[in-house]
Amino acid sequence: MAKRGGFPGGMPGNMNNLMKQAQRMQRQMEEGQKELETKEFTASSGGGAVEVTVSGKKEIVKVKLSEEVVDPDDIEMLQDLIAAAANEALRKAEEAGAELMGRMTGGLGGLTF
Repeated sequence: MAKRGGFPGGMPGNMNNLMKQAQRMQRQMEEGQKELETKEFTASSGGGAVEVTVSGKKEIVKVKLSEEVVDPDDIEMLQDLIAAAANEALRKAEEAGAELMGRMTGGLGGLTF
C-alpha cells in the first residue's frame, strides 16, 4: 500500500535550504538588532539650542541645552524644543531599524507572512 501525502524520504532539499536560510537570517537580524542597540542618534532643534540623543533602544540618553534657550519666562518654548529634538532623534533611530530590517528581508522577494 502506497503512502499518501508527505514527502518520501523526508524533507526535500529546497525545504531544507529554506530552513537554513531562515535560521541564518534570524541570526543576522539578532546581530543587527544588538548592533543597532549600541548606536546613538542625535537631533537638535531651535538652531542647535536643544540637542537630544537617543539610543538604538529608543531611550533618551542625553539632553543638551544652550544657556540662551533657558528662559524662565518662556518654559513652553523650551518644552517644545525638547519634544521636537527628541521626536526627531527617535525618528532617526526608527529609520535605522527599518533600514536594518529592509537589508535583512530584501532577499525575500514577494514572500509575505
